[in-house]
Amino acid sequence: MLKQEFFKFDKLSVFVAIFIIFFTAVVLLYSSGFMRRRKNLIFYYLYLILTSISALGAVFSENLLLFMVFWGFLGVLLYLLIGFGDKDRTSSTAKKTFIIVGGSDAIMLLGLALVWRISGSLQMSQLSITLDTRIAILAYLCLAIGAFAKAGVMPFHTWVPDTAEDAPVPVAAFLPASLDKLLGIYFLARITLYMFKMDLAMNMILMAIGSFTIVAAVMMALIQHDLKRLLGYHAVSQVGYMVLGIGTGNPVGIAGGLFHMLNNAIYKSCLFLSGGAVEKKAGTTDLENLGGFAKYMPITFITFLIASFAISGIPPFNGFVSKWMIYQGIIETGKNGGYSWILWLVAAMFGSALTLASFMKLIHSVFLGQPSAKQKISDLKYQETVPTMWIPAVILASLCVIFGVFAYSIPLKMFIFPSLKENVSFYGVWNAGLATVLILAGIILGLIIYFIGTIARTRDSDAFIGGEVLEKNPDMRVSGTEFYDTIKDAGILKIFYRLAERKVFDIYNIGTRITFGFSGVLRSIHNGVLPSYLAWCLLGLLFLFYKLFR
Repeated sequence: MLKQEFFKFDKLSVFVAIFIIFFTAVVLLYSSGFMRRRKNLIFYYLYLILTSISALGAVFSENLLLFMVFWGFLGVLLYLLIGFGDKDRTSSTAKKTFIIVGGSDAIMLLGLALVWRISGSLQMSQLSITLDTRIAILAYLCLAIGAFAKAGVMPFHTWVPDTAEDAPVPVAAFLPASLDKLLGIYFLARITLYMFKMDLAMNMILMAIGSFTIVAAVMMALIQHDLKRLLGYHAVSQVGYMVLGIGTGNPVGIAGGLFHMLNNAIYKSCLFLSGGAVEKKAGTTDLENLGGFAKYMPITFITFLIASFAISGIPPFNGFVSKWMIYQGIIETGKNGGYSWILWLVAAMFGSALTLASFMKLIHSVFLGQPSAKQKISDLKYQETVPTMWIPAVILASLCVIFGVFAYSIPLKMFIFPSLKENVSFYGVWNAGLATVLILAGIILGLIIYFIGTIARTRDSDAFIGGEVLEKNPDMRVSGTEFYDTIKDAGILKIFYRLAERKVFDIYNIGTRITFGFSGVLRSIHNGVLPSYLAWCLLGLLFLFYKLFR
């Protein structure tokens, strides 16, 4: 008789649990400033705490059935928290999220049933299923779909940008930006590294899904005109790196995927919280109506800039180190033969380049560009938001620096490497300390050259474009929303963007059309005419007789 355990504390679950508690504390502090004077705050904070407790229950669950109980509670709480948004379509977004996440939960239950049939156990530590049969492959895919939907992997991603745009900023920072990424990738790592024995084909599938998610989501982010929706698409794109790293199947790639899971939660939360400060100040997240906030919110600008460097993979910030490890893992897969690793590597590096491009657009639109004519400068004043809103962003931005400069000695040594069963070997050389010193030396030298240049006589002039003074000709203002708009009309991309606008790739929209189409057929059958019902009853009886007595 196998021993039945309900909870288990190993290094992977403890690592994830530590940061669940950390992000809960950060969001609670931020919410005290952002959410004040809103209705039903008692329930809001209750739902946040229950979400944290349910997440801890999920990561410490040893029994898959108990895990599903906590996982299901998380879906319900996500639905309730999204409902605190104040936009007209918030309820529709909450319903869409609940259906996508809840539908994936139903598929996960099928996976649990298949696991029970194969092994006769639902204890995670007792499972070691080889993917050598169709039923084993189906069981893995069913469980992986649940992880994909929670983390926001394509094609189960469409709830993420909608939630980012319509939910309150603390909810977006807590769930799709951090907690759901931690949980989704944690469970993907759990089933991939511990519960199933992966083969080359399944690893290839994971790498293909990850690469596609990176590129497709960042291409959608490029053309967004809403600050939070743009960040939502980047939350989808970044999860592709995590799936890609785990899919490499080698220690350095897997470690890079787990490290990127942590890094993404840090800098993505920082971006949402900094963006929320701008929203609180400006009353909008429409990039067309923003601009010039670096002068009025310098702390928010610096935290947003640091997080932007981190997500773009700029050294010496944390995002660079985890991406660099994933690149090494991809190159290592080339030893298995074939040239597919080149495709995965190009996709990952191309995604980083597009990420940097989209954040150049975002930083210009929000912080560096000319203020919008609709934004009254006198209303902004030279001050930040309340300390409870900028202090969490400063903490997260500091971690982006610390986890980059001291990546080997703090996050990798303390959290990532102990979570793996194998030792991690690096194939490249990266001296974070030396690189940081050289980067700082370059910045200082640049500042010296700049100040030397200002010693000479200079003439102050109003900003102008094409000879026109912007203050007198506001129509000449470049908002940043025009950046990359031309790619929507470029060749085959034009077709894909138009299809995306019509929600052709939205799994929720596809499911809705199929459901209503099927219900329409049933409505046409049930026409209220008695002979029609008798005919269907007769046909049903004939079918039953055929099945029972053949």
